[in-house]
Amino acid sequence: MACNGVKTLFKKPSFGAILLALVPFGAMCFSVSLWDRVQPMLFGIPFNLFWLISWIALSTMCMWAVYRVEATRDKKGGEKR
Repeated sequence: MACNGVKTLFKKPSFGAILLALVPFGAMCFSVSLWDRVQPMLFGIPFNLFWLISWIALSTMCMWAVYRVEATRDKKGGEKR
């Protein structure tokens, strides 16, 4: 129950959506030992900075995929609440 007696219903996200949402987090946080180096330089910036900037952009794509997974699930399920 929310404030003022207004009931809000939330649907749990699917397992696939959760996994897709965790991909950028894992790529940026737990892969440090794989890319923690200055060389090579890509586009004039150190590789580790390039990696993080790339994942900022790729995070948008992952979140779009999460949206698509959930939208497809809603269509198949008839938006049951």
